[in-house]
Amino acid sequence: MKNMKKPNILFILTDDQRHNTIHALGNEEIITPNMDELVRRGTAFTQAHIPGGTSGAVCMPSRAMIHSGRTLFHLEGEGQNIPNEHTTLGECLKKNGYYCYGIGKWHNGPPAFTRSFHQGDNIFFGGMWDHWNVPTCYYDPTGEYDNEINFVVDFWKENVPVKQHCDKFNPGKHSSEFLTDTTIQFLDHYTDDKPFFMYTAYLAPHDPRTMPDKYKQMYNPDTIKIPNNFQEQHFEFGISTIRDEVLAPYPRTKKEMQKQIAEYYAMITHLDHEIGRIFDALKRNGQWENTIVILAGDNGLAIGNHGLMGKQNHYEHSIRVPLIFAGPGIGQGEVRDQYVYLLDIFPSLCEMLGIPIPSSVEGKSFYKIFSDKHYETRKSLYFVYNDLIRSVKDECYKLIQYRKVANRIQLFDLKNDPMEIDDLSNNEIYKNKIQELRKLMESIKIEWDDEKHLFGKRYWGSH
Repeated sequence: MKNMKKPNILFILTDDQRHNTIHALGNEEIITPNMDELVRRGTAFTQAHIPGGTSGAVCMPSRAMIHSGRTLFHLEGEGQNIPNEHTTLGECLKKNGYYCYGIGKWHNGPPAFTRSFHQGDNIFFGGMWDHWNVPTCYYDPTGEYDNEINFVVDFWKENVPVKQHCDKFNPGKHSSEFLTDTTIQFLDHYTDDKPFFMYTAYLAPHDPRTMPDKYKQMYNPDTIKIPNNFQEQHFEFGISTIRDEVLAPYPRTKKEMQKQIAEYYAMITHLDHEIGRIFDALKRNGQWENTIVILAGDNGLAIGNHGLMGKQNHYEHSIRVPLIFAGPGIGQGEVRDQYVYLLDIFPSLCEMLGIPIPSSVEGKSFYKIFSDKHYETRKSLYFVYNDLIRSVKDECYKLIQYRKVANRIQLFDLKNDPMEIDDLSNNEIYKNKIQELRKLMESIKIEWDDEKHLFGKRYWGSH
């Protein structure tokens, strides 16, 4: 693409959408016609991952890694901010001729948002909120975003207002709808000759899982399939009292999980409908054929798998996410199963567009995988959760090692046991494999500077 006009880029990021929630990629229960269209039109990466996180709000470091292209322990803190010396994806595209516009959730500090975009609207600086009353900001060129509005959190029980940093609330309209409206307004009125980078970051399908009744009625909880790895309760490893895990009572019941999964699917189907409206806007404005569309989720979610509810674990349902590229120069109806991280999107997009990769970026470009289905950039992956878990995954096996549980490890054969049901760690046959994976974990922890972080010191100091 070096000698031709660069394509537009639409980057859609969803919140808490796990990898197996797209109909065209194997989930027969979920209704996602627009994501399915994207799968048919593009290339889907079925082994896209996050490296985990150093915060219970896993989405914060996840998004910081996406926008900086840096590995987990080379962020500032837990990703609350992206410092000036770390070039963001938006900054890079701005410097290379793109008009950059941002909408929706930004979990990595107001100054970094302003650096990344020329303009934006309905910007949400936070982790989650009531989908029907989201506080958002207008674009502030100073990067301060210092306006405050009085807000009573629970007016049934208290009368003390708190200061909420925002310019406005959006009462009565679902977050997925008004963020889509804002995106469409931009697309319908954009007339500049520059290609655009449109970043739309949704709050859905993150809880509270509420959506228009039409979508909830599409799913009957009584007929929802319970995953084979369902458990009533996971063994304790330090997360049982965090917010995500207490959204359903202990022990987990199949009936409660059916209800939760039905609501989760309904959120995604509603979100899919809104994404389809954006696709329609691109088509009627003549931009569909010249726009690279990227769809990704910031982290996965358990919802009953292994007796868990959230994303603060290292099972496949929580560390794997959807990732689809579609548009000019990208193969249609293609599927790739090579290992990639979301932090690899930044350098891959640079190579695709023929622009320099900033020196601060540490991700590995997977651009060659689009044309070569056998090309690999990563043969193994490393995962972190705070000071509680470290894991490593090679081409077949995953070793999970817990800190809070004395000598507790798990080993799974992902090729033959993708649902991670049969723990092989006590089988003598796999003793050498465990040692091999521990050596691999040791080498990557050094490469990533794990032990230089407070959580790394705590974790490795206990082993």
